[in-house]
Amino acid sequence: MPWVYLLFAGLLEIGWAVGLKYVNGWTKFWPSVITITLMVISLGFLSLAMRSLPMGTAYAVWTGIGAVGTVLVGISFFGEPRTATQVVSIALIVVGLLGLKLAAS
Repeated sequence: MPWVYLLFAGLLEIGWAVGLKYVNGWTKFWPSVITITLMVISLGFLSLAMRSLPMGTAYAVWTGIGAVGTVLVGISFFGEPRTATQVVSIALIVVGLLGLKLAAS
Protein backbone atom coordinates (compact mmCIF):
# COMPACT_ATOMS: atom_id res chain seq x y z
CA MET A 1 0.00 0.00 0.00
CA PRO A 2 2.82 2.53 0.60
CA TRP A 3 3.68 2.49 -3.12
CA VAL A 4 0.05 3.30 -3.95
CA TYR A 5 0.17 6.20 -1.48
CA LEU A 6 3.39 7.35 -3.10
CA LEU A 7 1.88 7.17 -6.57
CA PHE A 8 -1.11 9.26 -5.46
CA ALA A 9 1.24 11.73 -3.78
CA GLY A 10 3.26 12.07 -6.99
CA LEU A 11 0.18 12.52 -9.16
CA LEU A 12 -1.12 15.19 -6.81
CA GLU A 13 2.28 16.88 -6.98
CA ILE A 14 1.81 17.17 -10.73
CA GLY A 15 -1.57 18.77 -10.06
CA TRP A 16 -0.25 21.38 -7.67
CA ALA A 17 2.76 22.12 -9.85
CA VAL A 18 0.38 22.87 -12.72
CA GLY A 19 -1.76 24.86 -10.29
CA LEU A 20 1.17 27.16 -9.60
CA LYS A 21 0.86 28.33 -13.19
CA TYR A 22 -2.60 29.71 -12.39
CA VAL A 23 -2.25 31.26 -8.92
CA ASN A 24 -0.65 34.44 -10.30
CA GLY A 25 1.49 35.10 -7.23
CA TRP A 26 -1.26 33.72 -4.98
CA THR A 27 -3.59 36.54 -6.06
CA LYS A 28 -6.22 34.29 -7.67
CA PHE A 29 -8.43 32.90 -4.91
CA TRP A 30 -9.81 29.61 -6.28
CA PRO A 31 -6.67 28.50 -8.10
CA SER A 32 -4.75 29.23 -4.88
CA VAL A 33 -7.22 27.26 -2.73
CA ILE A 34 -7.12 24.30 -5.12
CA THR A 35 -3.32 24.37 -5.37
CA ILE A 36 -2.82 24.55 -1.59
CA THR A 37 -5.34 21.74 -1.10
CA LEU A 38 -3.47 19.55 -3.60
CA MET A 39 -0.19 20.36 -1.82
CA VAL A 40 -1.54 19.35 1.57
CA ILE A 41 -3.11 16.12 0.29
CA SER A 42 0.05 15.26 -1.65
CA LEU A 43 2.20 15.73 1.44
CA GLY A 44 -0.29 13.68 3.44
CA PHE A 45 0.03 10.74 1.05
CA LEU A 46 3.81 11.16 1.06
CA SER A 47 3.85 10.97 4.84
CA LEU A 48 1.72 7.80 4.74
CA ALA A 49 4.16 6.24 2.29
CA MET A 50 7.10 7.19 4.50
CA ARG A 51 5.68 5.11 7.34
CA SER A 52 6.94 2.02 5.50
CA LEU A 53 9.35 3.21 2.82
CA PRO A 54 12.81 4.67 3.38
CA MET A 55 12.65 8.45 3.52
CA GLY A 56 15.18 9.02 0.73
CA THR A 57 13.50 6.56 -1.60
CA ALA A 58 10.01 7.92 -0.96
CA TYR A 59 11.07 11.53 -1.43
CA ALA A 60 13.08 10.81 -4.57
CA VAL A 61 10.22 8.85 -6.15
CA TRP A 62 7.70 11.54 -5.17
CA THR A 63 9.74 14.33 -6.73
CA GLY A 64 10.57 12.15 -9.75
CA ILE A 65 6.92 11.43 -10.47
CA GLY A 66 6.17 15.12 -10.08
CA ALA A 67 9.05 16.22 -12.30
CA VAL A 68 8.36 13.77 -15.11
CA GLY A 69 4.61 14.33 -14.96
CA THR A 70 4.92 18.10 -14.92
CA VAL A 71 7.24 18.10 -17.92
CA LEU A 72 4.85 15.81 -19.82
CA VAL A 73 1.85 18.00 -18.94
CA GLY A 74 3.78 21.08 -20.07
CA ILE A 75 4.62 19.46 -23.39
CA SER A 76 1.16 17.95 -23.93
CA PHE A 77 -1.12 20.77 -22.80
CA PHE A 78 0.90 23.98 -22.71
CA GLY A 79 2.86 23.71 -25.92
CA GLU A 80 6.21 23.66 -24.17
CA PRO A 81 9.08 22.53 -26.37
CA ARG A 82 10.11 18.89 -26.55
CA THR A 83 13.71 18.17 -27.36
CA ALA A 84 15.69 14.97 -27.67
CA THR A 85 17.64 15.96 -24.57
CA GLN A 86 14.41 16.30 -22.58
CA VAL A 87 13.14 12.91 -23.75
CA VAL A 88 16.42 11.23 -22.80
CA SER A 89 16.46 13.03 -19.45
CA ILE A 90 12.88 11.98 -18.69
CA ALA A 91 13.76 8.39 -19.59
CA LEU A 92 16.74 8.52 -17.22
CA ILE A 93 14.54 9.76 -14.40
CA VAL A 94 12.03 6.97 -15.05
CA VAL A 95 14.82 4.38 -15.05
CA GLY A 96 16.08 5.84 -11.78
CA LEU A 97 12.60 5.65 -10.24
CA LEU A 98 12.23 2.04 -11.30
CA GLY A 99 15.65 1.30 -9.85
CA LEU A 100 14.65 2.84 -6.52
CA LYS A 101 11.43 0.81 -6.53
CA LEU A 102 13.34 -2.42 -7.18
CA ALA A 103 15.94 -1.60 -4.54
CA ALA A 104 13.27 -0.89 -1.91
CA SER A 105 11.21 -3.99 -2.62
